[in-house]
Amino acid sequence: MGGRSWKKMEKGLNEAVSKSRVGKYFKLEARKSCFTAELRAGTATFLTMAYIITVNATILADSGGPCSAADCLPPPANQTTASPDCVLNSNPGYQNCLSKVKTDLIVATALSSMIGSFAMGLFANLPLALAPGMGPNAYLAYNLVGFHGSGPMSYQTAMAVVLVEGCAFLLIAVFGLRAKLARIIPDPIRLACAAGIGLFIAFVGLQAHQGMGLVGPDPATLVTVSACSTTNPATGECIGGKMRSPTFWLGSVGFLIMSYGLMKEIKGSMIYGMVFVTLISWIRGTAVTYFPHTPLGDSNYSYFKKVVDFHKIKSTAGAISFTHFNQSQVWVAIVTLLYVDVLATTGTLYTMAQVGGFLNDQGGFEGEYLAYMVDAGTTTVGAALGVSPIATFVESSAGIREGGRTGLTAMVVAAYFMVSLFFIPLLSSVPPWSIGPSLVMVGVMMMKVLKDIDWGNIKEAVPAFVTMLLMPLTYSISNGIIAGIGLYIALGLYDYLGGWIKWLIEMRRMVAKEQNQVSATAGQDVAEII
Repeated sequence: MGGRSWKKMEKGLNEAVSKSRVGKYFKLEARKSCFTAELRAGTATFLTMAYIITVNATILADSGGPCSAADCLPPPANQTTASPDCVLNSNPGYQNCLSKVKTDLIVATALSSMIGSFAMGLFANLPLALAPGMGPNAYLAYNLVGFHGSGPMSYQTAMAVVLVEGCAFLLIAVFGLRAKLARIIPDPIRLACAAGIGLFIAFVGLQAHQGMGLVGPDPATLVTVSACSTTNPATGECIGGKMRSPTFWLGSVGFLIMSYGLMKEIKGSMIYGMVFVTLISWIRGTAVTYFPHTPLGDSNYSYFKKVVDFHKIKSTAGAISFTHFNQSQVWVAIVTLLYVDVLATTGTLYTMAQVGGFLNDQGGFEGEYLAYMVDAGTTTVGAALGVSPIATFVESSAGIREGGRTGLTAMVVAAYFMVSLFFIPLLSSVPPWSIGPSLVMVGVMMMKVLKDIDWGNIKEAVPAFVTMLLMPLTYSISNGIIAGIGLYIALGLYDYLGGWIKWLIEMRRMVAKEQNQVSATAGQDVAEII
């Protein structure tokens, strides 16, 4: 009886919503959907992408954000100021600044995701969720700003780069040029770019500062197996025994949980693995605790115990500076981010439209133009809040498979992101060895595009391989892109020049033939005259 009454209530609710202004606006009946199906779809999408809240904040916080050596506490010796390298030596003052920045970035990530998903649902009426994209965030943190500010530009300049790139992206969307620009990039480079970013992200997730700690520096081989019980905080070199890190083994269990869940197609598997590792790490007095009995650990634990708290963004919002825009690397960064955005977001939108069956005979889909406008416009909002470019998430496919067909799915995702804003103490206490496994799993998922590369064609295989190889090995996404495109052009010159040479040879042959004919005709004329 209970089951029948619930189904009757559900049917009545769905009919009421479908016939209401909300149902008509979102075209529930026209798209053969209903309110409860959209609710389930939004829940599934959020569960599969909720990891981005802490993962994105952790990656961006690795850059140091607006923190600098000025935030370091001076040593107890007769010095009034700390040395510039204090940002790499676990200085308590700098670490305290990083902790606040990470909290700001968690709020900024959730808020920008909420705004983007809400706008996508309201204006484009598509079941697509938005959040800061994996790839652009790693490029910004590790290539532009660098680990703890060791890169070529400041965090404020990098945010200005994101803002300019977002505005350029918006203009491209306004004039309908996105799809055309995406087709200019050779397919092997486009596919290898996604795989290379996946390798780069996975490499980050295996390192000590950002993830599980499996790999570390080595003076002879550059990198080696690490997972040490203790490491040098300045250099990251192993001091204790290798493969004895308890946090690494705990993170490995989390990775297995994610893997098993994805094998069985359990929605939210990445969240479940992260939650398991995080809950174990919240227990104080253990070898894997995230709250050791230190001044920083005690401070983090005090904030964690609040559980519910609405945190205002203090350091990252509006942290934008155009002072150093006369440098060449700034414009390289803008072009690189624009390139990644055009390819990744456009490709993801078309893929999701195809999965949902939205594509028409002309290859377009309803709401396409507004969808491009929304994700480009949200990037400018993200820059103002202090996060990397916003993109349509491929995890939206989880909701589409659950029956999401309208913008209500995206609105539900936005509602979940809004609720998460009130649980910042919990979200800011997720340890890096819980996030590392999810980064490796993201890398795994980004490898599937490699099957579409024609590895039997050397002209495509070599540039694609170099693109994906150089990204993790040079620790630079832009280096891989530039090298791949350059190599593709260089190899293409062979056919181009070969065609010109054949044309010149053919022209020379034709000219010689005409000259011979002229000579023969002239000879006949002379003979006739004689």
